[in-house]
Amino acid sequence: MIRVLLAEDVQMVRGALVALLDLEPDMQVVASVANGDDIFPSVLRNKPDVAVLDIDLPGLDGLSAAALIRDSAPETRTLILTSLGRPGTLRRALTARVNGFILKDSPIDELADAIRGVSVGRRVIDSQLALAAWDGDECPLTPRELEVLRLAADGANAMEIASKLFLSVGTIRNYLTTVTMKLEARNRVDAVRIARKSGWL
Repeated sequence: MIRVLLAEDVQMVRGALVALLDLEPDMQVVASVANGDDIFPSVLRNKPDVAVLDIDLPGLDGLSAAALIRDSAPETRTLILTSLGRPGTLRRALTARVNGFILKDSPIDELADAIRGVSVGRRVIDSQLALAAWDGDECPLTPRELEVLRLAADGANAMEIASKLFLSVGTIRNYLTTVTMKLEARNRVDAVRIARKSGWL
């Protein structure tokens, strides 16, 4: 029996997925959570074989939770289930070394097969998205530039970002200017929009 943890913040979707997966003869949903901060404690408590994680969750996002599981509870494999079907999002997931990546609009039997594949150690990735990622643009930003832009996207101003990263305000402004130029954006807000649309944030 494959023990499954499901993390999905939309209650109706979560309830439907739990009901559908529980119909599979070889699966049991041992936990379902709506908040990313609850994922890792639930993994430790329930010891699932596979954690099926949405990316966009309140609290800790699904990719960060997957990285935490990989580092601290590697016996649980991770499968990202998301509506964010962008090449950049898949690249971020692969960087986080998730075991699988499947889109929410996939048929339920594909999700069940993906869970089975991940549970036995296979890496399962939506084929169309894999092709798009292969052909898609690489992110032109460095990890530090992405970190600065992510904090700016969360609403932090240059002084707050500088304080958080232990850098000068001038350095942060230089990073933001470089990011805007690299993304050929009109301004910081446009840079955030471009990076999100590409799946880099």
